[in-house]
Amino acid sequence: MRNYLLYILLFLGAFTATAQNDMPPNAEVKFIAVDSVNTTLDANKPARAAFYSAILPGLGQAYNKKYWKVPLVYGALGGAVAIYFHNDNQYQDLRDAFRIRLAGGTNDAFSDADGNPIISDLGLERAQRTAQRNKELTILITVGIYILQIIDANVDGHLDDFNVDRNLSLTPTLLHLEHVPSGRNVGLSLTYSF
Repeated sequence: MRNYLLYILLFLGAFTATAQNDMPPNAEVKFIAVDSVNTTLDANKPARAAFYSAILPGLGQAYNKKYWKVPLVYGALGGAVAIYFHNDNQYQDLRDAFRIRLAGGTNDAFSDADGNPIISDLGLERAQRTAQRNKELTILITVGIYILQIIDANVDGHLDDFNVDRNLSLTPTLLHLEHVPSGRNVGLSLTYSF
């Protein structure tokens, strides 16, 4: 049996070994384009992208070559931080005015020029609690945006190897079938080709 396989291999090898290039020197050479889909898989790419995003927000998106997402990440994080500082300044103003009122003063930011309060003491206390709640909620939203951009980098790293072949399709078709005694019969067909 081994001898037969050896003879077959030698016979086929003889044909490939004697092949010659018989093209004339001025002949036109045509190259066939190879499919541009990346066939090499990097198993660590999603983890690496998530790590980069955890170190510096937006770096994982840049690593995945989704550069258009980097301004969105910084816009969302910057907007959340700006809202936090706005809420913090509002909370500090309300707290300072409330302390002045508790000390018996009337020259706070929420009193008119004559010293008459525009907002009552109870209103200042409620506004202070609301501003503090808004400030804490903004911290949670900022942390959520930070975690979401890490998850986005990880998922995008996984989807880099996703097959987007043109031959994949799902075609819905509406079918009109024959008349039946009870009325018109209609059907729906979904064709999946790969």
